[in-house]
Amino acid sequence: MARKQFQTLSEPMYYILLSLTSECCGVDIMKKVEEISKGRISVGPGTLYTLLGKFESSGMIKETAVEGRKRSYIITKDGYEALKEEYIRLKSMVDEGKNYMGENYENK
Repeated sequence: MARKQFQTLSEPMYYILLSLTSECCGVDIMKKVEEISKGRISVGPGTLYTLLGKFESSGMIKETAVEGRKRSYIITKDGYEALKEEYIRLKSMVDEGKNYMGENYENK
């Protein structure tokens, strides 16, 4: 399964997969990553197409359309499972951190 190769996801990986919960092409993926992350994450073409190739070869996404040079993709069931596992992992880290950061964080 793809999860073994992508034990944890980098921020660009995570946001690319989030953007592919609906079908879109490369340019739209780059825009959606910036939109979803509120401008905090920007993915350039080199990173994007490298990751799309890895995601596609591991079965996490699939190509849905080709119009000239424009290619569209969508997340697969395996990709969604990996995304969901990463979401749960990140949420758990934040929840665990609250127990230690709450009081100290508010006073600083």
